[in-house]
Amino acid sequence: MGHVVVLGVFVADTAYRAERMPRLGETVLGNSFSLGPGGKGSNQAVAAGRLGVTVSIISRLGQDDFADMAKDVWNKSGVTPYVKQNSDDYTGAAYIFVEDSSGDNAIIIAPGAAAKISAQDLEVQADLIKSADVFVTQLEQPMEAAVRGLEIARSAGVKTVLNPAPAAELPHGMLNLCDFVTPNETETEALTGITVATVDDAERAAAVLNHMGVTTPIITLGEKGAYLFGHGMVPAFKAGPVIETTGAGDAFNGGFA
Repeated sequence: MGHVVVLGVFVADTAYRAERMPRLGETVLGNSFSLGPGGKGSNQAVAAGRLGVTVSIISRLGQDDFADMAKDVWNKSGVTPYVKQNSDDYTGAAYIFVEDSSGDNAIIIAPGAAAKISAQDLEVQADLIKSADVFVTQLEQPMEAAVRGLEIARSAGVKTVLNPAPAAELPHGMLNLCDFVTPNETETEALTGITVATVDDAERAAAVLNHMGVTTPIITLGEKGAYLFGHGMVPAFKAGPVIETTGAGDAFNGGFA
């Protein structure tokens, strides 16, 4: 069924719910706590792995309990890690506060070891990348690593997918390395300057992304579906009532890859 290589980060998500955010110096009682795996690259690799394809992930971890969590979820999902571990670094973690009364959230991400993913890490794994059918990356690790991964994949004729999240300014020429980019509405506006509120907006923005060098832009539009350049709207698959939207974009990208 093919081989997908993902460059990305793992973070452990620690999520807290309370009636309101504490003020500085204040302690409040929380209503719930959960701990689980996260990170865009890891989520996307897991999504692809659970669909039955061969998946490898390139990343960095510390040597701690959160690293064990990462390796456990990858093992259960059929994802093979190509990962550096260093006892001097900690595995990434995210603090997620959710205000019960409104559902609003505040997030702090400490990427830890993943912040040190380098272009050299991609050079070390060049043969792995060249053996893939699809190479996927995002923007949570350092930009130079993402660019080098795309360069290596493109040079070998491997299909390249860039999920430009979180939104960031891209270096000149990066989009020319992408067979596909998969921004949501917010990320599309950051890249093109076009506010995407309608299908016509998505069509115009996709044309701009194509002009900027992307072979086939795909703009995700939540429950409406996705706009595929050169084709039009692809409606969302109705899977039943929406329970949770966190990680929806990662599930889309893993499935697409």
